[in-house]
Amino acid sequence: MSKTRLIVYSIAIIASIVAVPHALTDYLELKILDSEYIEYLFYIFNDLSIVYIIIPFFIIELIRYVYQKRLNKDIILDSIANVITLYAFITIEYILGILLVIKLYSYASYFTILPELPLNWLTIISCIVLADFLYYLEHRLMHRIGIGWATHTVHHSSPHFNMSVAYRFGPLDSVFPLFFSIPAVMLGFNPFLLLASEIFVQTFQAILHTEIIKKLPKPIEYIFNTPSHHRVHHGSNPQYWDKNYAGIFIIWDRMLGTFASEKETVVYGISEPLNSVNPIKVFFHGITRFYKRLKETKGVMNKLLLFVKPPDWTPK
Repeated sequence: MSKTRLIVYSIAIIASIVAVPHALTDYLELKILDSEYIEYLFYIFNDLSIVYIIIPFFIIELIRYVYQKRLNKDIILDSIANVITLYAFITIEYILGILLVIKLYSYASYFTILPELPLNWLTIISCIVLADFLYYLEHRLMHRIGIGWATHTVHHSSPHFNMSVAYRFGPLDSVFPLFFSIPAVMLGFNPFLLLASEIFVQTFQAILHTEIIKKLPKPIEYIFNTPSHHRVHHGSNPQYWDKNYAGIFIIWDRMLGTFASEKETVVYGISEPLNSVNPIKVFFHGITRFYKRLKETKGVMNKLLLFVKPPDWTPK
């Protein structure tokens, strides 16, 4: 799909999602929900999910590794490295200023180009769908430009696939979503609702990092992102490259030409294997590799193009 068509389709999808709550909220006369109640619901689904989904699933995965005689030092150290990259990522978020991000959301809400939407079930569902599509776009961008892949390659560099990999973050992973979410606040959604919806999408994606669940019933596989679809996304097999960017709904990939089903056994990792469980090397390897390419590339214009061209681009 050409870039022009992708942009046109994306604008049409966003406009359709946003139009629903703006057109129907007043017409349906839906009950206004208390913000503390909404915050509590997202707390259960977002924050507490690590207790009742992520950790139990990871324990089951470890038992499965033992049963299959696959549990070894590399898997254990890789999992530890994943957790360390999570804390490094959170530290960078605080350094950049998590409060600044919240202020940016709030500041953007003062310049809404559409009326502010009330908190009701229609606006909540619409906001989650919008956040999910924006996740698809920023995820696709991080794969398709050099500086995006320099940070996102960290998430893909593990040769394993389990719940701990969901928390394997790169240094700049929190920056790219801002280019999509800040403008989205100007479409009338409550900034805190949008932020909570984005976290919800990330939480949903986290539970997809497992080999325990094979394929689900066809209607679910057709509409939703599943462990099977996400295993494809983590594949280093050439036919799986740059496929299945979805967060919650795989329909975005089907609509925009980036879908692939799981057929051949997935080989996890990246085309240039990292071969390290050193958390520092894991966390910074994408940036250091990008810097090396930058030094080796001749010409100022070519150096600048490395930032925005696909990761495998080289000057003629």
